[in-house]
Amino acid sequence: MDITLNPDERLDDLQTGGLKIIQRPDAFRFGTDSVLLADFAAPRRGDRAVDLGCGTGAIALLMAAHQPTLQVDAVELQPEIADMARRSVALNGIGNRVRVHEMDMREAWHTLGAGRFSLAVCNPPYGRSGAALESLSEAKRIARHEGDLTPSDVARSASMLLKNGGRFCVVYPAPRAYELMRAMDESGIAPKRLRTVHGVAGRAPKFVLLEGVKQGGEGLHWLEPLVLREADGSFSTEWHRIYGY
Repeated sequence: MDITLNPDERLDDLQTGGLKIIQRPDAFRFGTDSVLLADFAAPRRGDRAVDLGCGTGAIALLMAAHQPTLQVDAVELQPEIADMARRSVALNGIGNRVRVHEMDMREAWHTLGAGRFSLAVCNPPYGRSGAALESLSEAKRIARHEGDLTPSDVARSASMLLKNGGRFCVVYPAPRAYELMRAMDESGIAPKRLRTVHGVAGRAPKFVLLEGVKQGGEGLHWLEPLVLREADGSFSTEWHRIYGY
């Protein structure tokens, strides 16, 4: 499908199934954390998923590529970013499976319906408002700094949208992992699987990949750490598996 790019936009390769994504240099662009989360979420046949704060749509597109039966509702607050995501979906010809909604994730359940989803994913803003230098770009600032969107808001949004037994998968900075798990627990989502992400073996993790289950029981399963690079700087076997080359 022919899609018009605005002068400040470019077309990037998602490196999965020939998918392309529209991005802007002055806005938040998908990175390794988005690719890792799409793999970790591992959508199942018959899942109905919601991507909270989808940005330009990378995670929704990747999950749709991984699971051909998946239906995804992608939620994005910023109008211009939601428009890029919507055009990326159309460009890849999967508008029948991925729908982009311009709205605040905290209010999404009013429109999309409470308890209707079996999978929720989120790559939320990492920086506390005022705790780091905020980008001069408004789009980057909203994507990277939580402002008034707290971990509790994110967890509550997922909980409202998920059915009982539904899964919530999120990537988050390792130093703030407890904060996120506490927010999930307070929203009725039990942390169930955790995988630490390391740049190289032997160093502290940069991120955690965390899965919770709405109204799930006790017991947290620690997965094998994910190491992205070998000691010589080459990408690890697991990195190659996730990226598919």
